[in-house]
Amino acid sequence: MTEPYDLITMGRIGVDIYPLQTGVPLAQVETFGKFLGGSATNVAVAAARLGRRSAVISRTGSDPFGDYLHQALRDFGVDDRWVTPVDAYPTPVTFCEIFPPDDFPLYFYRRPKAPDLAIRPEELDQDAISAARIFWITGTGLCEEPSRSATLAALEARAKRGTTVFDLDWRPMFWGGEGGASGDGGASGAAAMATARPYYEAALRHATVAVGNVDEAEVATGLRDPKACAQALLDMGVELAVIKQGPKGVLAVHRDGRTAEVPPTPVEVVNGLGAGDSFGGSLCHGLLAGWDLEPMMRYANAAGAIVASRLACSSAMPTADEVDAFLAGR
Repeated sequence: MTEPYDLITMGRIGVDIYPLQTGVPLAQVETFGKFLGGSATNVAVAAARLGRRSAVISRTGSDPFGDYLHQALRDFGVDDRWVTPVDAYPTPVTFCEIFPPDDFPLYFYRRPKAPDLAIRPEELDQDAISAARIFWITGTGLCEEPSRSATLAALEARAKRGTTVFDLDWRPMFWGGEGGASGDGGASGAAAMATARPYYEAALRHATVAVGNVDEAEVATGLRDPKACAQALLDMGVELAVIKQGPKGVLAVHRDGRTAEVPPTPVEVVNGLGAGDSFGGSLCHGLLAGWDLEPMMRYANAAGAIVASRLACSSAMPTADEVDAFLAGR
């Protein structure tokens, strides 16, 4: 086998169709841009932009949008060998509306089934997954079969070698829910969380790092206080819990007792979508470099802020020089 990858991610891939006008309802938008998208894919792109050797495990439709995604991955320097076609399903597309600073509704077109949920256990390159320095999975990958079994099989095969990150990545509509993640966020938010929780708990037993916002941590733990969520995640088996708190910054707690609580990096927000994926790719970069918690969180915050100040997700991911310059100007 070739040299192990710095990062292999597993999960969503698709085409983001973003309006080129901000503050305009989707029904009135006249022009759009087409971008590579999907949370796990964006994390791999973010890490590649920082010089890390990354790859994605996912699936597309056997169609022109699938061809576009392969080309985009190669252009970003992300290995696409494990992105395979599914004849039965179309490549997903995602539309958004852009109402800065904090309203970015998403509209997922993933029916009758997204190809990235058709990843099968027998298709996995378990040697490559086991050897990767970081392996990254997402909550969405647990929402349907066969992706659920494939994700858990990959985690079991890896057996906590290296660093295994569980991105809590909560999308209640993929679990039969409505509205937001917490109990007051939608008519079936609580029921959707109850459905998801056993699978989140199973994944956490194999993970060394958990990362997510408070809503996402609630799915796994049933709690909403950030410090309580972090401790619960440690109790469930991870070594490092990272809780993103939006305008309150980010909290990182390690099993060895180290903690870091870093304030947000203020920017003029253009599109908040993708900021969390940039944070994730930068988190991986810091973990690979062996950074202490506080500088790693500051760096990841800065990388996320840069993407929030730009329109796109994947093509907005910053280089190391851009993050360094941004931090130097603070």
